[in-house]
Amino acid sequence: MAKVEYRGTGRRKKSIARVRLVPGEGNVTINNRDMREYLPFESLILDLNQPFAVTETEGNYDVLVNVHGGGFTGQAQAIRHGIARALLEANPEHRAELKRAGLLTRDPRMKERMKPGLKKARKAPQFSKR
Repeated sequence: MAKVEYRGTGRRKKSIARVRLVPGEGNVTINNRDMREYLPFESLILDLNQPFAVTETEGNYDVLVNVHGGGFTGQAQAIRHGIARALLEANPEHRAELKRAGLLTRDPRMKERMKPGLKKARKAPQFSKR
């Protein structure tokens, strides 16, 4: 018998998270480590679990995540985006709740590229008339 699993891909800045939801007790594994071991702040863990709180499905799924790129915050938000997409695949009736909470929208803000002749994306060398 085939194992039931729902997939979702989440992105934020440079972070990309591939999320798999499997029916279970609510364990979250990020890059083969427990989420509390991987993420250093409790606020990021609360942020990551937001889709489950919105859809009232806490403890129904085990979450298996492969994430790379970016920092802790970007990775946590990419995982949140991936979980929301996977929950939508599991039950399309959750769409209105997830959409209302803003969890299905990919945050488009990215680091601005560096421009030639400048020190950073916008910072210019000091100007002197003489």
